[in-house]
Amino acid sequence: MDSSALVFTTDMLLVLGLLLFTVVMLVGEWIRADIVAPLVLVLLGILGLVPSDELFQGFSSNAVLAVIATMIMGAGLERTGVMAYAAQFIIRLSGGIERRLTVLLSSLSGVISGFLQNPVDVALFLPVASRISARTGLPLAKLLLPIACCIILGGTLTMVGSSPLIVLNDLIVSANRNLPSGANALEPFAMFAVAPVGLALLVAGIGYFAFIAPHLMPERLRRQETTPARAESYFARAYGIEGDIYELVVTAESPLVGMAISEAEQLHGAPLILAIKVGSEARLAPPADQMIWVGTALGVLGPREEVQQFAQNNVLALRPRLREFADFFNPSRAGIAEAVMPPGSRFIGKKPSELRLRKRLGLSILAVSRGDQVITQGVRETTLRAGDCLVFHGFWRDLAHAAEKHDYVVVTDIPKQEQRPHKLWHALVLFVTAVGFALYSADQLPVMLFAGAVGMMLVGVLSVEEAYGAVNWKTVFMLASLIPLSYALETTGAAAWLVQESLSVIGGMPALAVQLFIVALTSFFAMVMSNVGATVLMVPLAINAALATGHNPAAYALLVGVAASNNFFTVTNPVIAMIMGPGAYRTSDLFRVGGPLALIFMLVTIVMINVMF
Repeated sequence: MDSSALVFTTDMLLVLGLLLFTVVMLVGEWIRADIVAPLVLVLLGILGLVPSDELFQGFSSNAVLAVIATMIMGAGLERTGVMAYAAQFIIRLSGGIERRLTVLLSSLSGVISGFLQNPVDVALFLPVASRISARTGLPLAKLLLPIACCIILGGTLTMVGSSPLIVLNDLIVSANRNLPSGANALEPFAMFAVAPVGLALLVAGIGYFAFIAPHLMPERLRRQETTPARAESYFARAYGIEGDIYELVVTAESPLVGMAISEAEQLHGAPLILAIKVGSEARLAPPADQMIWVGTALGVLGPREEVQQFAQNNVLALRPRLREFADFFNPSRAGIAEAVMPPGSRFIGKKPSELRLRKRLGLSILAVSRGDQVITQGVRETTLRAGDCLVFHGFWRDLAHAAEKHDYVVVTDIPKQEQRPHKLWHALVLFVTAVGFALYSADQLPVMLFAGAVGMMLVGVLSVEEAYGAVNWKTVFMLASLIPLSYALETTGAAAWLVQESLSVIGGMPALAVQLFIVALTSFFAMVMSNVGATVLMVPLAINAALATGHNPAAYALLVGVAASNNFFTVTNPVIAMIMGPGAYRTSDLFRVGGPLALIFMLVTIVMINVMF
């Protein structure tokens, strides 16, 4: 490249100044990130750095539309319970141990991302992580960042795993037409040519998040509470309601055979009986007169030792895991909540046994709090008074529906969304079909994903209002508002000028120094513009640098294709954009945890490329 080809202009200065301002504001957090991005968008328009008719095209960009579609489909999968089953399987496989969960989630998401576009992979695992967080009490922030980063790393496993690698072969074909005479043409890379690099990066990333990153996570995120964890500790402390859910099966020798639920509840050491299944009929809050027969399954709540003792005393089989009631006790469908009786309640002066709440409303009363007194024994025969705080267990929808009659006011923050398990297969088929077509039509990614999202609305997996509510508009506006900055970097020549000046710097450097410079510069461009834009910009530079220094141009081109994924900090990466809101991350959090990972990424990439070539 001729050093006199580009002259530094005022527009370049303004764009680079805005870039510096954006980085400083996002890292320093003196202004909210979702205000910084629109502010930069407005300044680009006022300064004339981006034409007004192109200023808002970021809102219709493929990246933004793909992010919106995956958010909607993720909500559909969550609403139908698909993610509950996936979360349950992963928890069982990991034993609920945090480090095992991190390794398992990181490994699965990373390997899958080698064959799926990154936003699709995030859509698949984000609701899974959310459900696991709810079930285990682990902060969601501690799960999402490892998943997101390993998705980015896993995208380097194949030549179709990330956008930079997808366009790399096209850029190589284009570069062959401009090679100097005598230079050998570059061969396009095969599907798994990059696999050794990607595998090394993924293994390094999994190890990093298993052993190093937990110590770098800000205290604010490490102690981030989840609702289930807070609820369990609260109800144990306030009411003595503690333990886990267990499944008991009544044997032929059990004395419970022929008893009513009310009689079984009076037995010594009886746990709270919250669910029953007789034959093929299962329900929460079994009525007091419900009879128990051989083969009846009971869902009970209590400390493990007490439940085991009760099972032994009454010849009951204790199952190692929930088989009949796994869906019933899903935290998104059912749980424990507090409700206060107002003065006008029809419950006042009556006993729970008279109200028949279990039979009529599907709700079990576990305890009553009255001033300093907590009643847990003989609750069904306690006369209720105004101001009593009742502790219920039941389906959230039943609790919310009964509250509409104003006999009690729910004071616990419970899920208000309707669950649609009967639409599970509709959601699953639509998601798999959309992802399948997107996999084989990468250029039609947003169209395919939106087809899946619209399909879910058409078949009733989600309502239109629920689809709007599923979109994190803060993330969308941040991503769409920063895309024009990337456009301005290219159109004003600021990015090309930086490349031009870089060539003059790396001329006489050793090979490793040149490679490190190329990786660092590519990583920088990937953070401030799209990773595809960074690849398009840097591949010609890398090939020219290799030819000028007598090194393998294919190795340097692959170096750029891989390094363009080295962005764990900014919302210009859709993967990071999608987890910012749910994980409650700040940009400083991402730099703190992602900074060392970016350095590891650079070193592993350079070492592996040199080993391969």
